[in-house]
Amino acid sequence: MTTLKQAWVIVRSEFHGDRWKLLWALLFSLLFMGYFAALSGMVIDDTLTGHDKQLLSDVLMVTMMLMLTITFSRRNMKYISEDTYTRMLGYMRALPVPVAAVLCKRKLDTLFAVVMNGTLYFSLIYLFSPGIRAELPPASYLAFAFTWIAYSLIVAGIYIIIEFSVSGVMYFWIISSVMLLAVGVSGLVYLTGGNILLATVAASRSWGLGSPLMWGALAAGVLSMQLFCKWTIYRLKSRDLV
Repeated sequence: MTTLKQAWVIVRSEFHGDRWKLLWALLFSLLFMGYFAALSGMVIDDTLTGHDKQLLSDVLMVTMMLMLTITFSRRNMKYISEDTYTRMLGYMRALPVPVAAVLCKRKLDTLFAVVMNGTLYFSLIYLFSPGIRAELPPASYLAFAFTWIAYSLIVAGIYIIIEFSVSGVMYFWIISSVMLLAVGVSGLVYLTGGNILLATVAASRSWGLGSPLMWGALAAGVLSMQLFCKWTIYRLKSRDLV
C-alpha cells in the first residue's frame, strides 16, 4: 500500500469513528469565517476607497491566513490543557504505518482545512465586499484568493514541524510569536508606505490567473510543505512522547 493510501485510510477511520467531527468542523468554520469575512469585507472596502484603514486590512488578512490551516474541532481546541497533538502523535506512532504516512495524513488534514476555511472565507468576502467585486472580476478574484491561500500553505509547513516537535503549551507560545511576527511585518510594510492587500489586488487585477505573484506564492507554499515535512520526519525520530 502506498503512503498516500495509508494516510487516506487513517483519515477515513477518524471520520468513521467520529461522524459528527466533520459537521462540527463545518459549523464552527462557517460561524468563525463568516464573522471575520464580514469584518474583512468592510475593512477592505474602506482600504480600496482610500480611507485610513490600510494597516488594519493587512493585519486582518495576514492573521486570518494563519488560521486557514486549522481544523476547528473540540480535540484541536484542547491542545493546551490536554496536549492533544502529542497524544495524537503517540497514537499514530503506535499504528503499523511508516512515519511518512503519518506526515502524509497531516498534510491531507491541512489541505482539508485550507479548502474548507478558504472557500468559506473568500466566498463570503466577495459577497460582503462590493468594493472587491468592483475591482476584481471573478477570474482576478480567484487569483487574489489563491495568492493569500498560498501564504497559508507556506506557514502550514512551519505549523506541522512545531506541532510534532513540542508540547501543547510550547506550541501555543510559538504560534503566538509567529502571529506577532506576521503583524510586525505588516506594520513595517505600512511604515514604509506600502500595503500588502493593495499590492495583491493590483497584481490580481493586472494578471488574473496568470499572476506571477500567485504562481510564485503557490510554488513556495508547496515547497514549504514538502521541506518542513521532510525535516519533521527527522525530528520525530528523537521526539519524546512521554
